[in-house]
This record gives sequence, structure tokens and C-alpha cells, in this order.
Amino acid sequence: MPKDMPLNSLGLPKAPADTRVVVAMSGGVDSSVVAAMLKDEGYDVVGVTLQLYDHGAALAKKGACCAGQDIHDARRVAEAMGFPHYVLDYENTFREAVIEEFADAYLAGATPVPCIRCNERVKFKDLLATARDLDADCMATGHYIQRKMGAAGAELHRAADANRDQSYFLFSTTQDQLDFLRFPLGHLASKAETRALAARYGLGVADKPDSQDICFVPNGNYAAVIEKLRPGAADPGEIVDQAGNVLGTHSGVIHYTIGQRRGLGIGGLGDPLYVVRLDPAARRVIVGPKEALSTRVVPVREVNWLGDSPFDSRPEWQVEVKVRSTRAPRPAVLRPLGPTEAEVELLDPEDGVSPGQACVFYAPDSTRILGGGWIWRGR
Repeated sequence: MPKDMPLNSLGLPKAPADTRVVVAMSGGVDSSVVAAMLKDEGYDVVGVTLQLYDHGAALAKKGACCAGQDIHDARRVAEAMGFPHYVLDYENTFREAVIEEFADAYLAGATPVPCIRCNERVKFKDLLATARDLDADCMATGHYIQRKMGAAGAELHRAADANRDQSYFLFSTTQDQLDFLRFPLGHLASKAETRALAARYGLGVADKPDSQDICFVPNGNYAAVIEKLRPGAADPGEIVDQAGNVLGTHSGVIHYTIGQRRGLGIGGLGDPLYVVRLDPAARRVIVGPKEALSTRVVPVREVNWLGDSPFDSRPEWQVEVKVRSTRAPRPAVLRPLGPTEAEVELLDPEDGVSPGQACVFYAPDSTRILGGGWIWRGR
């Protein structure tokens, strides 16, 4: 192959016809458009869909990912565009790597984000390994995030459309994975552009609604899923104030999240009260005033670092961080405590910082993602 061969649209020095791309297809409009677009550009496309949980339960639920109807939709797109499509049974892997931890984290009083673990432990690990086994040159997904080449190699950047940006859910992508991954939709200005492309390619999923809930949690009812996975998880207990005074009773710690105000069943006590802490061992929900939710120092672990210099090569980094997916990045100081552990000091305290959520790091005044870690209670 000539050394001066121009790069194709995926950044590889090959003709599209000689470039094999495995596309992770969930059955939704985003990944379907990615597959159709790459096929239209002449790439050697192979579609792969992971079956992540029970068909019977999945068929009854619309708007889910990686289940019965969605597998059918992905297969139809592959047939219409003329590329091979495979379905891989990952139910056991998904249960062990994602669902079981989700249940245990909830029982421990945390607020987990299983979509991140799914990307980290299933899609960008096992599926990516499958793509390599298929002799793919890269793997493409429908995530709204951008991969850009920088001075030190591939970098992860926020999507052009801030409303669709999925960087919070992809912070644990490693440099090795990033070298192999591609995100063809990250530069689009809006979801409307994606749907227009779907219509242009004649895809039946052009008007398919986006999935809203966690795929294995029907109608957002976390507690029902936890009770099924962990019988006895909804044992009743006490709602207490920060001094330990009993204010009421509850029907299970799993029904509460930090920062919750509504549905506590202890009205008429003056100023509004919020869940400020959960104590599953004592079966207690601790409530307090809004100011008790304010957090300045956030301990994080399992840090994944995507900066150019080693994470612990400096005593501190000036960054911006997100402590919830729906919040804008805020200025912070990141202090490494080791290769994968750190302390984050928020310049302005935030409410409702919860163990089990992710804390994602961004370069100041930039779209670049520097990695992130998992919030925990600390020592």
C-alpha cells in the first residue's frame, strides 16, 4: 500500500472498499444511520447486535435497546442496505457485568449509572474484541461524541450538539479503545439531521422514538427490578433527621435517591426536607435541609485518564467536571491520590452529589474529555 495514500473518511489509509467496519447496531435510528451511511460510502460494513436480556420481556417493551423488536429492526436495515448482520447472545455477560452490580449498588445506597458500565464492560470490551476477531479495521457506533486527532493521538471530544452529547456516559473509554473506535454522528448539529439521513436512506426506523429508560428497567421503575433481583430489598425502616430523630417510616431504602424531595411522606414539618444520605445497613433514610446537600469535595476512584501526560504526574489539574449527566461542566481542581484515585474540589459547591454517579473531567475552555471516575463515599 502506498505510504502517501490519502486517508478515508474514517481516518485510515485505505480505500473504503478495503476497510472493514463493524457497526454496533442497537436497532435504533442512530446506529442504523451510521451503518447505512458507511455502506453508502462504499465501506465493507458488518452489523453486530448484542442481545442483552430476555426476549420475552423485551418484546413487551417498546423503546428498549438491544432486545426483540430492536434486533428485528437492525436486521431489516442490514437487509435493505445489503450488508451482513450478526446477533450475539450476551445475556449472561450483561447480567454479570451490569445488572448484578446495578442491584448491589442500589442496595448499598448508591445511585448507579448502568449505561456507563455497559459501554465499558460489554460494548467497548467484548463487542470490540469481536470486531477485532472479524478482522475489522475499526468499530463504529451511533453515540453522539467526537473523536479528533490531536498532537499526541486520538482525543475524545463532546458532540457538536450539546443537547445530544453523550460524553458523560463514555468517560471510561480507554486510549486503546479510542484508537479503534469511530463516532460518525458526533459532528451533526441536531438529531433532526440524523432522522433526515435515515429518511434519505429509506430506513424504516427513521421515525422510531428514542429509548428513554435504562433498557432493563421498564417504565423507570428501579425498585421493582431491585426487588425481583434481590428479594427482601424493600424492607421497611425509619426516616430520620440528621440528629437521628425519627420523622416517619419508609417501605424500603431502594425507593429513595439523594436529593429527593417529593414522596417522602413527612410533610407539614416546616421547611422542605431532602434525602441527604442513605444508610442501607440500618435501613434508614436521612433527611435534612437543602443546604445539607451542598458538596464541595468529591472523592473519586477507578479513574480513567485520557490526558496527554500521566494522571499522577502533577499534584493537581485545573479542569471542569460534570457530576450528573444533565448538568453543565463546572470549574474544579482535580488532585490525584494515586494512579486511579483522586479528590475533586468544586469551586462552587453542588447539590445532590451521589455515590455511584460518575464525575467526568473536561479540559477548561475546550470540548475535550480528559476522562473521569466514580464518586464514592470516601474514607
